[in-house]
Amino acid sequence: MSEDEAAVVLKSVRLHTDGSCHGNPGPGGWGVVLEYDGRERELNGAERATTNNRMELTAVIEGLRALRESCRVEIVTDSKYVIEGMKSWIHGWKRNGWRTAGRQPVRNVELWQALDVEAARHQVRWTWVRGHTGNPGNERADRLANAAVEQLSRR
Repeated sequence: MSEDEAAVVLKSVRLHTDGSCHGNPGPGGWGVVLEYDGRERELNGAERATTNNRMELTAVIEGLRALRESCRVEIVTDSKYVIEGMKSWIHGWKRNGWRTAGRQPVRNVELWQALDVEAARHQVRWTWVRGHTGNPGNERADRLANAAVEQLSRR
């Protein structure tokens, strides 16, 4: 790291993310609550035919994409799939050409690759919370994900 890079002070951002699926597969949604400097921004979206894991990944990807510059980011999620994938599994998948230890193609590979690219732009800290236990950010992200599914079903 150069002296110029070391002198840059990164903004600290927290992303609360969640995905949901009504049926698995089925219609699904994702939600993000972005917190920065006392301000908040909500994001959400939905797909007609998806899985819960895809929506969990999409929530994190879209939250990171919303950041216009490199930041220190805490990602708060109830998805052990996302946490384990980014902290442990992804290193082996990349070494194995995006194949699992059993030499099978990684499921949702395009989303894992997109998340890998987005996460590389930032200093990321992963925080797992138990879902549906009253964590305010997680509950809001869950409501946003489900609202997106409901809106999709009205179209």
